[in-house]
Amino acid sequence: MRYLLLTGMSGAGKTLALRDLEDLGAFCVDNLPPGMIPELIAICERTVLSAQVAAFSVDVRSGALFDAQNVHTLFRDAQQLEQPVESIFLEASDEVLVDRFKETRREHPLCADGVSLTEAIARERALLQPLRESASYLIDTSGMTPKALLRRLREIFRENNDDIQDPMRVEIMSFGFKRGIPRQSDLVFDVRFLPNPFYIPELCRHSGLDDDVREFVLGHETTRVFLEKTKDLLAFLLPNYRAEGKRRLVIAVGCTGGAHRSVAIAEALAAWFREQECIVQIEHRDVQLEQARWIGQN
Repeated sequence: MRYLLLTGMSGAGKTLALRDLEDLGAFCVDNLPPGMIPELIAICERTVLSAQVAAFSVDVRSGALFDAQNVHTLFRDAQQLEQPVESIFLEASDEVLVDRFKETRREHPLCADGVSLTEAIARERALLQPLRESASYLIDTSGMTPKALLRRLREIFRENNDDIQDPMRVEIMSFGFKRGIPRQSDLVFDVRFLPNPFYIPELCRHSGLDDDVREFVLGHETTRVFLEKTKDLLAFLLPNYRAEGKRRLVIAVGCTGGAHRSVAIAEALAAWFREQECIVQIEHRDVQLEQARWIGQN
């Protein structure tokens, strides 16, 4: 297990960074009271977690529970563990922080009792200095875009963990064009050109989840060529999507009713994506609606 302590200036992007780390596969805890750091590590050590990295954010939002010097001591002690804790400190210039707070219209955590925003930023910077000096990674987000921050976090996340890959979640949905294209789709494949089992009496009341329909659809040369070319396209797209920071891909496969061809092709693509070690979720939107229509016609 690897542990990352995320801290730094309010408005420097800690919330975004923690969300990115969670999307990359880390187990994340936001606004953790610093005194609970040893307990959290102990819990993680005796619990079987699917994540290989745990990240927890500590900062001045904890109010009276936050003492930077105490956090520094806890962090130093934690570094002596068999699995040491690394810290990521996010900061930005005073001008950028002021602009960000003005844009979001949020109060700085230290703005109280007549303390101005600039005074609060100065106090926080002085308060966090021990943590800044001991940080394993120092990231200045002043001129960073969210994508640039994600790239830097990905580098840190992968450091000493070459076997860790960015998880790509692939959602595949079969549908019928007569009920509309799913709005959430990133890619839409129209398979209405494939041979249609609906016109074969012994197949029409079955779906693409049944062996006879699946064998009919996948058994045609046209289908084989289509799947080969589609997989080639997806094999090209996946690493480029990952490089762009995309972590969720929604693919819609449509035929006329959404019960035969689209279902069989969606299942075939899902099997291929699993071979690429993607996290796959599949949904057949219109199968039940079609089956209900068939029953109504009897």
